[in-house]
Amino acid sequence: MIPTNFWINFLIALVPMAVGAVYYGPLFGKLWQREAGVTDEQMANANMLKIFGLSYIYSFLFTMFLPSLVVHQTGLSGLFGMLPEWSQSGSALWQDLNALDETWGVYSRHLHFGHGALHGGLACLFLVAPIIAINGLFERKSWKYMLVHIGYWFISMVLMGGLVCEFLNWQLPM
Repeated sequence: MIPTNFWINFLIALVPMAVGAVYYGPLFGKLWQREAGVTDEQMANANMLKIFGLSYIYSFLFTMFLPSLVVHQTGLSGLFGMLPEWSQSGSALWQDLNALDETWGVYSRHLHFGHGALHGGLACLFLVAPIIAINGLFERKSWKYMLVHIGYWFISMVLMGGLVCEFLNWQLPM
């Protein structure tokens, strides 16, 4: 299922940048800089337009994929997407799915911030954290370095997952 409010993704993609401004600034900036081996001179000479521009593009791409991690309803397309009735609004399939939602809330029950935040956090712990740790181990980085990045992504993904579930407008066709 594709959210009908596509434009909110542009705003949600700003979350990692906003979190990073605080997280890698006053909170853990010096720790990260020391553990990463980045000097003040390197920081001063960075092409920030390139860094922030590409970071936003990557955040947007991640935001487009995030619903498949935090919204169970995207699984409907995996179950029923191959049926011809899937693309027919008002079909018997959609009538049955709407009836299930009205009776049991199978579709709408989990569309709130807390649910998305939970799954965003779990996705970080079981997907992002292992990737960061594997890379850090091979790069011979410290556990502090890895935990700084994992913490950043945990906060970002909790917020992003919550916002996806809260504000994207997921409607079942009638």
